[in-house]
Amino acid sequence: MFDKNYYCLVAGLREYSLDADTKGFNARAIIEEILEGVSARDARCVRLLYGYYDCENLVNFRKGRAAHNPLGNLSREEIEEQTKNPDRLPARMATVVRSYSAIVDEDADNEDGIDTDRSFENALFSAYYDECAHSKSRFLRQWADFDRNLRNISAAVVARVTGRSAEQSVVGGDETSQQLKRSSAADFGLRGDVPYLEAVIAAVNDETNLVEKERKIDAIRWNQAEELSTFDYFDINALLAYLVKVNIVARWTRLDDKQGREMLHRLMTSLDGKDLINKQ
Repeated sequence: MFDKNYYCLVAGLREYSLDADTKGFNARAIIEEILEGVSARDARCVRLLYGYYDCENLVNFRKGRAAHNPLGNLSREEIEEQTKNPDRLPARMATVVRSYSAIVDEDADNEDGIDTDRSFENALFSAYYDECAHSKSRFLRQWADFDRNLRNISAAVVARVTGRSAEQSVVGGDETSQQLKRSSAADFGLRGDVPYLEAVIAAVNDETNLVEKERKIDAIRWNQAEELSTFDYFDINALLAYLVKVNIVARWTRLDDKQGREMLHRLMTSLDGKDLINKQ
């Protein structure tokens, strides 16, 4: 149960956002400000939220790609070190890194029993979502479940369109993931179970404009973050929902200046005192 409230911190974030513009928007600075202002327990939840980007960066490094997402907790140099000695990663993610390192290290054994027939990327993200499922934050648990489903639905639709199996692109072994892997129904047999299913399928199928497609999917993310934090005002769940929106704004300031400005305006509005009053 999270009972610690951060009234001053939220007020400070609103002031920071109002002074920002898309060119000067600094997501990393906002993240650090929140990390400095919350308890150690809540800071672990914040870092776990950004563990997703550490997964991205670990996958990129292992594949020899230069890409590195600055929203991750770890620098490029730290990511390289973690591939050798994953002592700063959450336990389940560290287990995957060690086990896959054993494949290329003739002197190492896969003592953790990870199924190394799965791709490293699939196994790592499965471990990440499993880590979130055990978080003390209700928002983070629910958000991770939503985020995995959204990404899996998108991946399954793309796999179907391109005539590929969804087995390697769908992450996790939960019931929804299994349904996405094996169902041949237009809605994967999930209509009624996943409220945003049709919106995601429509966005992936209908848009030839990739930017517009991403905008629609991010709108689903934004709305879900608001829905999951409807009755959270100044606690860690509210801050995590805010950070989800920060991530979306940061992405769009890089992709599209106009969309970035619109997303930033929505972010500022979400912290407006009037909105908080209206939610009660």
